[in-house]
Amino acid sequence: MKQRLQFYAKAPALMKAVTELNTAVEESGLEASLIHLVKLRASQINGCSYCVDMHSREARRDGETEQRLYLVAAWKESPLFSERERAAFAWTEAVTNISDNGVPDDLYAATLEHFSEEELVKLTVLVGMINMWNRLAIPFRSVHPVEKAKAA
Repeated sequence: MKQRLQFYAKAPALMKAVTELNTAVEESGLEASLIHLVKLRASQINGCSYCVDMHSREARRDGETEQRLYLVAAWKESPLFSERERAAFAWTEAVTNISDNGVPDDLYAATLEHFSEEELVKLTVLVGMINMWNRLAIPFRSVHPVEKAKAA
């Protein structure tokens, strides 16, 4: 796999703005661990290997366990996640796949049991942000780092 385009180089002013929004989201007050997990889940849904790799590594660096990272993809069947994390995953899936069913009223109400309205805005911008990164990395084929000893 070869990268098609270096999008930072082709639109630096726009990418600077995207990066600034990303920084604002990361500094919004949501828990860093939750941010990592949401970014990982959305990237899994979208099939973005670059972002799955990046956010798994960042989460591990910040203390997340291997087991929880492995089970993000199967969060509904795992007892390892808090109710707040589970609500964030359900919201992430609905917003990422918004064209399927929109965001149902019952999901909105359930999510508000674990997030304030302000936090829900922050969570929704976070989901939008990682979806934007996925939509840059996938079409331009960003390639994640490959460990030489394990490369096929």
